[in-house]
Amino acid sequence: MSDAPTPDAARPDAPSGAPDVAASGPTPPGRPDARPSTRPDGEGDDVVRVRLDLAYQGTAFAGWARQPGLRTVQGAVEDGLATLLRGPAPRLTVAGRTDAGVHARGQVAHVDLERAQWEALPGRSDRAPGDALVARLGGVLPGDVVVRRAAPAPDGFDARFSALHRAYTYRIADDPVLRDPLRREWVLWTRRPLDVAAMDAAVRPLLGVRDFAAFCKPRPGATTIRELQHLSWSRPADGPDAGLVVAHVRADAFCHNMVRALVGASLAVGEGRRDVDWPADLLASRRRDAGAGVVPAHGLVLEEVTYPPDAELAARADRVRAVRNEEDVWDDRTGPGAG
Repeated sequence: MSDAPTPDAARPDAPSGAPDVAASGPTPPGRPDARPSTRPDGEGDDVVRVRLDLAYQGTAFAGWARQPGLRTVQGAVEDGLATLLRGPAPRLTVAGRTDAGVHARGQVAHVDLERAQWEALPGRSDRAPGDALVARLGGVLPGDVVVRRAAPAPDGFDARFSALHRAYTYRIADDPVLRDPLRREWVLWTRRPLDVAAMDAAVRPLLGVRDFAAFCKPRPGATTIRELQHLSWSRPADGPDAGLVVAHVRADAFCHNMVRALVGASLAVGEGRRDVDWPADLLASRRRDAGAGVVPAHGLVLEEVTYPPDAELAARADRVRAVRNEEDVWDDRTGPGAG
């Protein structure tokens, strides 16, 4: 059968050319160190580490990471904080840096504020500082990004390094009846009907700790070994996703392009261009293949970031930081990225 993907589906040179969970953008002018904080927590008499839970529609953003001259989620939120605090933009650390066009319902970030700044947020109101911050950010942020909750983080919390896993969904419409223009910005349209059972069977052997080199864009010095904790395909019979083909993906972390390449390989099976064993064979080869094209970003949503109990946050962050600082460098020179 032909290996050519359908026009609206997977392609190896997706326009963004960026990862599902991104490498950060270039260092912004005037900010010599734009990389995430490596401090284990925000403790101290004069500092409050604040956890932010936020959501955004990624369509009009050039990804999470701040980049000169581009509209990004990080830039929008940091600039909003700067407006409220009437000072320099504080630096955010995020759980997963999403790529251009990727959406988020359950993104998590943290920011370290001076205690005086935190306590001044309610002004003359009787609101708690976190509630005041959420309300005031709602008045300055654009409509496609929302901070839903702000609260002092537990001791040892780090939005990036303390996370246990990130969970994503990817949605596809393979029936013309389901091509709803109102959701075209977060559902991929494909012209061929998909064999969902075959797609689901094809990805089962990929679960566990594996080398995902065949599904990741190489980055110097970065490992492609990840723990894929869950990957499944289904066609819900009811609910808001009724009739759509939906992937649920969860891992400890994702390397460059990983989620969208896994979706691309699944599409090749679902459309009948590859057999059910092909994704596992591709994984074993550890080589990229044009058949596992990177699908467009707009179908991808970061749904949730999960953390351990409060007492385990610091130990988790220390453990992950020791590995990531060496093998998964947040290189400010590599451009936007990952999810």
